[in-house]
Amino acid sequence: MDLQENKSQKKWKNRDLVASLEFATTGLFTAFKEERNMRKHVVSAILVILAGLIFQVSITEWLFLLLSVCLVIAFEIVNSAIENVVDLASDYHFSMLAKNAKDMAAGAVLFVSGFAVIVGLLIFLPKIWELIF
Repeated sequence: MDLQENKSQKKWKNRDLVASLEFATTGLFTAFKEERNMRKHVVSAILVILAGLIFQVSITEWLFLLLSVCLVIAFEIVNSAIENVVDLASDYHFSMLAKNAKDMAAGAVLFVSGFAVIVGLLIFLPKIWELIF
């Protein structure tokens, strides 16, 4: 490895906490800006938080709601990262391994989203039922 390559690698290396936070923040903004599903998840998260405020959920319910929201968003970011890496590695040519990796990453988001839906139903359905009847 020559000196120029070494300098280039160090440029992207996390040198300190501030640099690490800048890279992480950039990742969050990139995911929101470039991923349609991420924007949908953020809108859903805002609606869940508003519903939690309206229905005055308990602290335990808040913990489960926020856990669900954070898991879905985190898994969507990881899914997007995996898709980008697979596209880069496969050079946009079809590969069954690349398809499987992308499908499994999307499946993980679907699985954790199912958990979030179940949590939301368990918390909000009784409250809505009580409001109606």
